[in-house]
Amino acid sequence: MKLERSTVGAIILALGVALGGLFVGVGFARGRAADRYVTVKGVAERDVRADLAIWPLRVVAADNNLTVAHASLQASVQKIMQFLAAQQVDTTLATLANFEVSDAFTNQYGGSDRAPTRYVIRQTVVIRSNDPARVLAASQRVAELVNSGVVLSSGGEYGSGGPTFVFTGLNKLKPGMIGEATARAREAAEQFAHDSRSSLGGIRQASQGVFEILPRDQAQGITQESQITKTVRVVSTVDYFLKN
Repeated sequence: MKLERSTVGAIILALGVALGGLFVGVGFARGRAADRYVTVKGVAERDVRADLAIWPLRVVAADNNLTVAHASLQASVQKIMQFLAAQQVDTTLATLANFEVSDAFTNQYGGSDRAPTRYVIRQTVVIRSNDPARVLAASQRVAELVNSGVVLSSGGEYGSGGPTFVFTGLNKLKPGMIGEATARAREAAEQFAHDSRSSLGGIRQASQGVFEILPRDQAQGITQESQITKTVRVVSTVDYFLKN
């Protein structure tokens, strides 16, 4: 009787160990199946036109008489305003910035040679316009200002001095472009699942890429700020589960 009880106990123990191993194996199998996923990227692009132009014109006047130099500067600013009006550029948003006066005589440290011109005055006329096309057309005729006696210089905080074209409507594009990029990512995942003889499951995780504003003509030395037409791009990355 004791032997029979011992045998039954051993059989029960063996069955328990076997079933436990089976459940552990199923758990690992499910865990491995859950790790099967594919990472895909979806791209959405839109060509847009700038809706804001900022054009700094840095004016310079020089003379040995400070009053004369200042009068020359004011005359140049007036000529700029007249030029813009002739090009049908609205000047109501134009502002004057960065007024600077330098005295060459006070900047000399020893020596008998003096600069030929004592006073140099600089000022920046900043044109801000909601009609970038007109600003672009006017900037291509800036030589007319030089011919009229206006002295322009480049450099400073405004870079080369050419117009900067800005697109301000990005927020309106975001929802549609995110949806388009996500749809492109799903198409790529479905194709991968088909090629691998799997079926597509749910989303494991997703991340929205950063929106980029790029120059339409992407060549060396060309920046998006200098182009009135730009390309907006976003890339979405999505992980999809794969099912057998």
